[in-house]
Amino acid sequence: MKVQPLADRIIVEVLEAREKTKGGILLPDSAKEKPQEAKVVAVGKGKVSDDGKVVPLELKAGDKILFGKYTGTEITVDDKEYLILKEEDVLAITK
Repeated sequence: MKVQPLADRIIVEVLEAREKTKGGILLPDSAKEKPQEAKVVAVGKGKVSDDGKVVPLELKAGDKILFGKYTGTEITVDDKEYLILKEEDVLAITK
């Protein structure tokens, strides 16, 4: 990856929203919710605490995560869309 996040930030690739409901109904683009699931592509070195020590992130590249709907900053690298988030914006790691 050509971009390295700093401190407690991560770069994620947003996974596509589901196109079908559980009942099998196909959803048009206008009815889809903004995706909240992503795959971590790169992580920063960690946050610097008040005493000057670096606290490493819990996340690592390859983790699948859930994040808040309206968080992060969108970027484009090599014609691919990514999102930069702070680790605190991550709600959960999914399996």
